[in-house]
Amino acid sequence: MKKTTAITNTAKLIFFCTLAGAAAGLVLWVFLRVIYLGTELIWYIVPDVLNEQSAMPIWYPPAVCTAGGLIIGLFRKKFGDYPQSMMQVLGTVKQTGTYPYDKIAVVMIAAILPLVFGSSVGPEAGMVGAIVALGCWVNDNLKHAGRNAALYSRIGMAVSLSILFYSPLFGFFSAAEEDDENILSGGDSSGKGNRILIYGIAISAALGVMMLLNMLFGRTSGGLPRFEEVSLTAGDLAMGIPYLLAGMILGWIFIKTELLFGLIAGHVPAVVKETAAGLILGVSITLVPALAFSGEEQIGVLIQSYDEYLPVAILALGLAKVLLTNMCIQLGLKGGHFFPMIFAAVCLGFGIALLLFPGSVAHAAFGAAVVTAGTMGVLLRKPLAATCLLLLCFPMKAVPCIFIAAVIASSVTKALSGGGEDEKTEDISEE
Repeated sequence: MKKTTAITNTAKLIFFCTLAGAAAGLVLWVFLRVIYLGTELIWYIVPDVLNEQSAMPIWYPPAVCTAGGLIIGLFRKKFGDYPQSMMQVLGTVKQTGTYPYDKIAVVMIAAILPLVFGSSVGPEAGMVGAIVALGCWVNDNLKHAGRNAALYSRIGMAVSLSILFYSPLFGFFSAAEEDDENILSGGDSSGKGNRILIYGIAISAALGVMMLLNMLFGRTSGGLPRFEEVSLTAGDLAMGIPYLLAGMILGWIFIKTELLFGLIAGHVPAVVKETAAGLILGVSITLVPALAFSGEEQIGVLIQSYDEYLPVAILALGLAKVLLTNMCIQLGLKGGHFFPMIFAAVCLGFGIALLLFPGSVAHAAFGAAVVTAGTMGVLLRKPLAATCLLLLCFPMKAVPCIFIAAVIASSVTKALSGGGEDEKTEDISEE
């Protein structure tokens, strides 16, 4: 009898997790579609109408971004400080056992607005909150769903990251490594094998829905661009440690400047800070258009033409991306930092490679791979997840170097911060 009940409960849980995954896939597709259409309207259709197919008017980005900042500031003042970061969302579930789902529409709108107005952020922060809220609604309102808010929150994170980054393994290992950290900190270790199976099922359901909708209506995003070749000679490998250190330093710069902009934001009134952030963003992308948006498409441009620029210019672009991303996040044009930091790290790797080994495309790819792995190791502190994320960008033969760099960066950062989850939440995820 007990065995039959256990099997029935497991089957119900798998069914509702599949349902949650499919629903999440639908919501995420709509989210990405709205961002795509909004971006097309604001940044391509309207400028063409204004300027009759010629170059975008120089006043347009500052005007649009400032207006966007004002709208975002007024929206946040009325509805609350959304979107929250991924770690804030998971921390709320851990502390309260649920996540408020009465504001799913507010969370989605708050996530969409900065992205369509050109903020230098990624989409993951807002959508993890919305999908986790959806999972908690399933947990609380469907009779046979069980009481598994923490599990549904992990599913929401896994599905969101899998789809937004076009990497099922990234979403899977992000959730799995989160489980491992929870167990190490004294959480429940029972049913870990079932949870891993459920993550896979939910991600598959979400991807199935996304693939169907993409086939019917067209894709909204192509994911991260990919390097075609990478060099792994003895000379390349000898540069591994300098590149790793450069990537780790970039990650720490992000953490420290995040704190700096957070302090500044605390002294600026609401609405004023979002409007000011919009003005700074608009001026910045007028001067350097590559600073707009998350950096996903700009990585592809950089891969094709990085050797046309001065090394110092590419290094400055990477640093400017870090500063602008933190300015946007802390002053209210909020979003995620994964895409922008990958772009910044690729810039740093390319810049160093151009300084030391000009003309070697394959070595530049190696430098970008190790620098990016070091940066993401510092920020994610999940080596497997970081490696799976970067599989999208770099050839398979670079994976051992990427993984080793991510492990070292993650381990060093945990050691320097005391290894605690609290430090991670406070230092790198208050987006």
